Amino acid sequence: MRGHIGAAVARRAVVGDDRWVPNPVPITAASVAGLPGDLLAAARALQPRTVALRRELHAAPELGLELPRTRDAVLRTLRDLPLTIRTGTSCSSVVAVLEGDRPGPTVLLRGDMDALPLQEATGLEFASRTDGAMHACGHDTHTAMLASAARLLAGHRDRIAGRVLLMFQPGEEGFHGARHMIDDGLLDDGPELAYALHISSTVPAGELHHRPGPIMAAADVVEVRVTGRGGHASAPQDACDPVPAAAAMVGGLQTVLTRRVGPQEAAVLTVARIQAGTTDNVIPETAELTGTLRTLSEPVRALLHREIGEHCRQVALAHGCTAEVTIVPGYPVTVNDEAATASLADVGRRVLGTRACVPMRDPLMGSEDFSYVLQRIPGALAFLGARPPGVAAGEAAPNHSNRVVFDEAAFPSGVAVLSGLALAALS
Repeated sequence: MRGHIGAAVARRAVVGDDRWVPNPVPITAASVAGLPGDLLAAARALQPRTVALRRELHAAPELGLELPRTRDAVLRTLRDLPLTIRTGTSCSSVVAVLEGDRPGPTVLLRGDMDALPLQEATGLEFASRTDGAMHACGHDTHTAMLASAARLLAGHRDRIAGRVLLMFQPGEEGFHGARHMIDDGLLDDGPELAYALHISSTVPAGELHHRPGPIMAAADVVEVRVTGRGGHASAPQDACDPVPAAAAMVGGLQTVLTRRVGPQEAAVLTVARIQAGTTDNVIPETAELTGTLRTLSEPVRALLHREIGEHCRQVALAHGCTAEVTIVPGYPVTVNDEAATASLADVGRRVLGTRACVPMRDPLMGSEDFSYVLQRIPGALAFLGARPPGVAAGEAAPNHSNRVVFDEAAFPSGVAVLSGLALAALS
């Protein structure tokens, strides 16, 4: 567990030669209580801007690391604000810095920008005009809320002692965009605290769901290639059939999870693809399995990497075959700092009200590349509800569905929370 925010987020005292030395100042009850009482009202006043940018991005989604239209839309939106802006070299990222009136620490706020390879079927008037691409995970909303938070914070520079680092990130959907931005120098500005919100179509609109510790899983791809010896399907004794070996692996891998991982730990292994052969009367030479491994701790993740490989190789050997096992590392576990999460909840209660801030009992087994940032900086990710009005929880299309719809009325809550987090840390 990383240290308390008071040790990590240091308001810095000027010494004679204008160098800075740590002087720990946590987000306190007083700094939360001192937040402007009109943050939510100010965010609502910005709602036309937030919605306009969101709809512009939604109609023109882009995939992966190169998002030139999205980047340019963000730059146009920010150009009248007192920000120092730079763009990425390895991807279409935007990093904007808002300097407060007084020196102090730096707080990072993240909004991701990329879409998913889906054909939209929502019927919205601003639906995607790009075939095979859709903002099905709400990254268009994240970008729009962060841009409006930048505008709201710019109006409160007199309250800010330090800097706000605005991270507009491409490539979250499997492209390791946060890691690219870190390699491009994102953290050279020295942020000492980091926050992000992720919208959810199944959570009641305007609710803020949070938990300390692991909140989202590590996600790795498991690839197994089983090699035997091909032959005629009528004479399996003259071949070495890789298909029974591959089939035995599928069930056996579930036993690996239940017998090698303690019941108090969470791990999910799904074999999602099996491929072998070309026709009915030929025993193929190879069979392939592909799946996903999800874990909530790095020790369990490392253990299963070893055990999955050993299990598949031994099962193949028992069938007279060989197995080549490749585990492609995905995003790490997303781990929220305990103190930073408590501060987020305090800010949420102050800005949105107590009933809108809901502790999460369990983490999600989805993954998030904000985990790369949280590996290096104390901080937290939380979920913002945006379930459409009149839709029951079990009936709402979830994130990553081509029919998902987010309630735009939730946007001011996100804008106000992001702004409140920065102001509480930097006041």
